[in-house]
Amino acid sequence: MRLVQISVPQGKLEAVRGVLDEESVDYVVNDESSGREIDAIVSFPLPTNAVEPVLEALRDVGLNSDTYTVITEANTVISLEFEALEERYAEEKDEDRIAREELTAKAESMAPALSTYVIMTVISAVIATAGLLLNSPAVVVGSMVIAPLIGPAMTANVGTVVDDHELFVRGVKLQALGLLLAIASATAFAFVVRTANVVPPIADVTSVDQVRERVAPDFLSLVVALGAGAAGVLSLTSGVSTALVGVMIAVALIPPAATVGIGIAWGQPLVSLGSGVLVLVNILSINLAVLVGLWYQQYRPEYWLRASDARSATVKRIGVLAVSILVLSAFLGGVTLDTYQRATTEEAIQERVAGEVEEPQSVLSVEVQQSNAVLFQEPQHVVVTVGIPPGTEPPGLAGQLDSVVDDAAGQEVETSVRYITVERP
Repeated sequence: MRLVQISVPQGKLEAVRGVLDEESVDYVVNDESSGREIDAIVSFPLPTNAVEPVLEALRDVGLNSDTYTVITEANTVISLEFEALEERYAEEKDEDRIAREELTAKAESMAPALSTYVIMTVISAVIATAGLLLNSPAVVVGSMVIAPLIGPAMTANVGTVVDDHELFVRGVKLQALGLLLAIASATAFAFVVRTANVVPPIADVTSVDQVRERVAPDFLSLVVALGAGAAGVLSLTSGVSTALVGVMIAVALIPPAATVGIGIAWGQPLVSLGSGVLVLVNILSINLAVLVGLWYQQYRPEYWLRASDARSATVKRIGVLAVSILVLSAFLGGVTLDTYQRATTEEAIQERVAGEVEEPQSVLSVEVQQSNAVLFQEPQHVVVTVGIPPGTEPPGLAGQLDSVVDDAAGQEVETSVRYITVERP
């Protein structure tokens, strides 16, 4: 529920009363004596999704955008008229949809002051970098909680659909600044950590699980980013808290940006490349989901003459975002295909090895070790553990299994066989 207060210019009070009476809205009129050519201040409660249509009706009778309007949240309204109004609007779509004016004001408030934004982004990136190098998921999650990245994404796209160029530019600039700051601060911190030996020496940062997860993004990363953007726009347009959704958006941006910095500090360009692609895909996907969501919910500029410009800008920006994501998806597709082929190869090796070992021996495990490449790894070494009955000699399967593994992998792979005595019941 919302409580709306509007200032009514001289000569417009009766028209305002007519609109509110027609909508069956309870209202209170307070005479205005400030001498500013205002007749009265009218206050009235509305269901959340009734705010925008009622304000539109009031504009139609002459209350323009210069009219002083305040919209606040109301916790409880006790009124038979309001209950009937609430039931009528409950039949409409998007029962919790907030008005365009409230949406714009909320988006503006979500873009913090520059100094606060810079400091919080740097702190978040540094903590994320520390968490990645320590291989600590808890620390990485903690860094996401303080990241202020949800605001600029919402601001830019709200500015697009309501044709507010200044709001759009501010959101885009803050997003670009935030990512650059995150990468730069992560690089500086990682370089200090490496040179000062704050953590045990790490020859290859991809040996750290938390880092390796962000180096080879696949199509599931795209799903995560689109889901974060969709959740963000739903939380924004329904007027509920966006704090938890902000954490989800930070999940898609801060750790990959920190990984880019770690790759630069460690002199591993492929690490920075893979995580850099992930950052770009995620930021573009989040913006695409938010923009499409806002347009789908039919948020438009205040004046219909500007609706055409907003529609044109929205379509163009959706096209640019979609094409950019498609281009970057070639990389994601390559990683996804490589992951599929690697899993298929491992499964083929395990099946062929299991079929080659006959009773009384048995295959206890088949471990496929991949090459140390950052991207597009290949099987390098296979360790087969074979169980043999007590009192029997190892059957000498190394050569036979090596041939089978090479054939399944389609290339030369080193194969080792370990024998373990197994007692059967």
